[in-house]
Amino acid sequence: MRVRLPAVLHRPPVAVNTALALLLLGGGYWAWSSVAGDSAAQAEPARGTRTVLVSRGTVTATVTADGSIESATTASASFATAGTVTDIRVRVGQYVKKGQLLATADPAAAERALKVAQANLDAAEDALDRAADGDTSSAENAVTQAELAVDEAKAAVAGTKLTAPMAGTVVAVNGTVGSSSGGSGSGPSGSSGGQQNGGGSGTTAGFVDLADLSHLQVSAAVAEADATRLKSGLAATVTWNALSDARATGKVVAIDPQATTSNNVVTYGVTISLDGLPTGAKPGQTVTVSVVTGTVRDVLMVNSAAVSGSGDRHNVTVVTETGQEVRRVQVGLAGNQAYEITSGLTEGDRVVLPDTGTGTGSNGGGLRGGAGFPGGGGVPGGGGFPGAGQGGRRTGNGGG
Repeated sequence: MRVRLPAVLHRPPVAVNTALALLLLGGGYWAWSSVAGDSAAQAEPARGTRTVLVSRGTVTATVTADGSIESATTASASFATAGTVTDIRVRVGQYVKKGQLLATADPAAAERALKVAQANLDAAEDALDRAADGDTSSAENAVTQAELAVDEAKAAVAGTKLTAPMAGTVVAVNGTVGSSSGGSGSGPSGSSGGQQNGGGSGTTAGFVDLADLSHLQVSAAVAEADATRLKSGLAATVTWNALSDARATGKVVAIDPQATTSNNVVTYGVTISLDGLPTGAKPGQTVTVSVVTGTVRDVLMVNSAAVSGSGDRHNVTVVTETGQEVRRVQVGLAGNQAYEITSGLTEGDRVVLPDTGTGTGSNGGGLRGGAGFPGGGGVPGGGGFPGAGQGGRRTGNGGG
């Protein structure tokens, strides 16, 4: 006798197979989504990584140095004859003309010497007259020597009066009435009668020092490495440390051929002319000089902080679809805020900025301060190019 099983007993295998199929499909999707998720995570920089976009703009390289204001033309007036100073006709800050009397010394000794020299000349001439019929060569020589002595004595008398060798402003009087007129030739330290110094040219060598205050210039000391980038004619900007918002333009006019070494630091003296003067500018004031050594426009550029290496080997870290890669790049002009990129990158590439610990941007990813590019991982200020940080923000194109 055959027993017929209920139809429901034949259905469980179908339901089980369906459930297994659904489980397999779910597992496959989970595995695929995990892999895809990992790949997408690799394509994005790690949280907190600062990046900036490669863009086009202007790259500028400058050399900066500290300096001071000085007169472009100076002169030191010293007595030609030693003696006691009897009168000083000028004071610090007074403008004088060329040839104007500045001071006098006691002429008594020089005048006595002149009288003696003149008497000797008269005697030599009388001796020459008496020797007219004989050998006159020695008598003629005596007259010549006596004439020279008279000339020197006259010059000594004239040397007791000190006159201005040029027109200008008195910036220092290195002596007083009653002091020696011959003790100030080596500068203030040699003045026996004291010093009245107006803070002028800084180094004085005469009894009275003069400066042309209508034509001022900058004297600066430039580091050894920067000096090689300078040449005459380069444009410069000068800012005053003591005068608020005071600024002037100028150009490099001279670079010292020899270096100065102090505390093992090698510098070169640089002279910069000024196109104009702000109100209140005076000799001796300290300034900061910025000289433009190179500018290129409409070039591919990247924040200089993102580029490592030196010489002809430079690298950047680029964010790609699969992660990050170190890439070799060729650098053109190395600016202060940005580097010109001649090969290795394309516009829109995202490069990683180093973690300098200088702070964060407005959304936690920006580089602020030294590298200078604003918020969101971009680059602030002067170099300014479009950047993208963690939030994909763009900075201003200050360099363009």
